[in-house]
Amino acid sequence: MKLDSAGLQVLSHEECMTLLATTPIGRIVFTDRALPAVQPVNFVLDGTDVVIRTAAGSKLAAATRRAIVAFEADDFDPQGRTGWSVTVVGHARAVDDPLEAERLAGLPLTPWASGSREHFIVITAEQVSGRRITAVAGTVGG
Repeated sequence: MKLDSAGLQVLSHEECMTLLATTPIGRIVFTDRALPAVQPVNFVLDGTDVVIRTAAGSKLAAATRRAIVAFEADDFDPQGRTGWSVTVVGHARAVDDPLEAERLAGLPLTPWASGSREHFIVITAEQVSGRRITAVAGTVGG
């Protein structure tokens, strides 16, 4: 098991992708008017691509078109002091091909927010990294 300088377990690419598939919510990090922005989104994996469904005219749709973005998802147990975090960095693209949009619409990705969400953003996972923290003996609960 490889540890980073903070003592966190470094996850393999396979472990990262497996963990990403277990949670429906993540955060996309993008640039909005030359400033960093973070937005929570629900997502699904399509192979190793992250797929997000949004409104066609949304700020997210405009800001991520042909941009390099980061995407992060995690899961934590505050009681057990355990958890993991996975970050994906890659190019985001709007899905313009009607056949691809139709295929993506069949994925288990139901928008949580109200309103029409028929625009798909696909993030190609070019860099994937993850860390896991496990409880240290004698520290749980005290």
